[in-house]
Amino acid sequence: MRPSGDSIRVVHPLFQEEGGGSIPTSPLQFHIGEIHLDLAMRLNELWHSRFPKTVRENLQRVRFGVNYGAEFEGLFYAVAIWTSPIASNRLIDGLSALELRRLAVAPDAPKNTPSRMLSVMRRKIEAKEWGIKRLISYQDTEVHEGTIYKASGWKLANIGSFQEWTTERRKRSEVQSKASKNRWEIDLAS
Repeated sequence: MRPSGDSIRVVHPLFQEEGGGSIPTSPLQFHIGEIHLDLAMRLNELWHSRFPKTVRENLQRVRFGVNYGAEFEGLFYAVAIWTSPIASNRLIDGLSALELRRLAVAPDAPKNTPSRMLSVMRRKIEAKEWGIKRLISYQDTEVHEGTIYKASGWKLANIGSFQEWTTERRKRSEVQSKASKNRWEIDLAS
């Protein structure tokens, strides 16, 4: 029986795909490809453990951006949203980095789905020839231990503490988390 869930998970709603609707047993079975930002934001809202809210303007007003979905027999099981770093001015060579802003996985996805996604997306981003030299991501320390990054060969680049983004010149909306964030990085092939 197919896993239950919102119709948003359906990729091909008009036709039954081959295979009869089995459940994936390995992340190697996924087709990981680019998806539209609207779909990525909706899937993130369904599955992200800590940051279901996204702001379209923050995801569009960037130098580079790409979204990926992991699909199997007509259903999505994971989503990732990548953009130029939100704080590229605070990073060394921030303009040549790409930040994983959200990675969300459905509860019925197979074990190791996030690590598989990271591996495939890394190769796809390298192939874009955008001049991206490294990938970065921030780990919420209250929810995750960074295991997916360790398993994928990323390095812990910075152990952070909560930092308020609101300033006198720019007021921010409500904070989704006041947890410390660790920054993970991986260099891309030159």
